Amino acid sequence: MEVKVSLNNLRTAPRKSREVVDLIRNKNVAQARSLLEFTVRRSAEPILKLLNSAAASAVHDFKLEESNLYISKVTVDEGPKLKRWHPMSRGRAYPIIKRTSHITLILSEKSEDGSFGRAENSRVSQARNPKSETAPTLKIVKKSKPNLKSKTKKIKKNK
Repeated sequence: MEVKVSLNNLRTAPRKSREVVDLIRNKNVAQARSLLEFTVRRSAEPILKLLNSAAASAVHDFKLEESNLYISKVTVDEGPKLKRWHPMSRGRAYPIIKRTSHITLILSEKSEDGSFGRAENSRVSQARNPKSETAPTLKIVKKSKPNLKSKTKKIKKNK
């Protein structure tokens, strides 16, 4: 079971939000919550709120246990840019681009054996045998260059 939540138009640059998101990727909810509480970044607080919202909806709506949840996927995408101008001397103006972020967080449940990921994926990987699927290898022989001699002859001058 997956729970998907999103936060749109967060007034933080996506590059700065990705630094925070990289800390919590593939962690369980308790670890991610403790990491976000002590991260000194502007985007840590809204991401923590998003994580709490996802965990609450998983527990309330889907009747999942919070201890079995982990963050399977987190993406930070670029939102709309706010374009402003900074007036300068001699009638000039320099542009200011205020970037926004869209954050999507997906919580998943641990599989039956206690490992992270989907149970279907583990069955598929066991069914495949990589040795039997490999194609026979072909030996590539490098062709030797033909021995080319110059067809022109040097003319000797008579003295």
